[in-house]
Amino acid sequence: MKPTVKAHISLFIAQVIYALNYSVAKDLMPNAIKPLGLVMLRIIGALLLFWTFSFFIKSEKIEKSDLKKLMILALFGVCINQVFFIYGLSLTKPINSAIIMVSNPIAVMLFTLIFFKERITIFKIGGLTLGIIGALTLLLFKGSFTLGSETITGDLMTLVNSLSWAIFVVMAKPYMIKYQTITVMKWLFLFGFIYLLPFGLPDLLEVNWLHLSPPDLMAMAFVVVGTTFLAYLLNMYALKALSSSVVSMYIYFQPFLATLIAVYLGKDELTPIKIVSALCIVFGVFFVSKKKYKL
Repeated sequence: MKPTVKAHISLFIAQVIYALNYSVAKDLMPNAIKPLGLVMLRIIGALLLFWTFSFFIKSEKIEKSDLKKLMILALFGVCINQVFFIYGLSLTKPINSAIIMVSNPIAVMLFTLIFFKERITIFKIGGLTLGIIGALTLLLFKGSFTLGSETITGDLMTLVNSLSWAIFVVMAKPYMIKYQTITVMKWLFLFGFIYLLPFGLPDLLEVNWLHLSPPDLMAMAFVVVGTTFLAYLLNMYALKALSSSVVSMYIYFQPFLATLIAVYLGKDELTPIKIVSALCIVFGVFFVSKKKYKL
């Protein structure tokens, strides 16, 4: 199987995890655990998993200059990204977060243009437009999106998270090509752990673990192992073979996958509009993958 095909499969699996995460993480806060406590739990869990797995692969040394840059990248990809997403989600609605995250591929395309002078192609603009149309159609037809004083703080925090993740995806690519995925991730999460320890540990220590329900414990396990460890691993693995723009475009699959899950559970139905929206997203990702016909 070609590396690009494996990368696309990895990204698709990651989006399934993210589609489930909006509701799972939202239900945990703030009764079971506070937002910063959940972020700290995610980072500690992923840190232990990445370092454990690193012992089973070929040892790799990172250059000192690169290690310094990874220290900065950890701020965007681990700290700001996770803190603002979790806090934002706790203060707004899952559908608001999903809609605001539509901005991520747009930001990625702009950042690649600014930082790497990457040319914007006709296919990229067309694909991005199709993806936006497909995702927004799916989300807005749910009819529960609101933007107002009650959710504005959470909405703005989600936007910061989106921009932070965009910077990370763009700037992390050279290191994902140069080093093994596990090697990069173990250092990113180690730095993230150091940065957030003074802020997140107090909330984590407040959790009454003995009184947590089995569903809460299962949800926490999913957020740590699935949304953090596996999703990061799959995204960064894909970044080795695909451009930052293609990786970010997969975010548009999340609303469609969430719809499919709801249909499977009998909570939604598949309509012609949703099918057309899904086709827009699929073709959008396909066109962004194209590299010819530069403007």
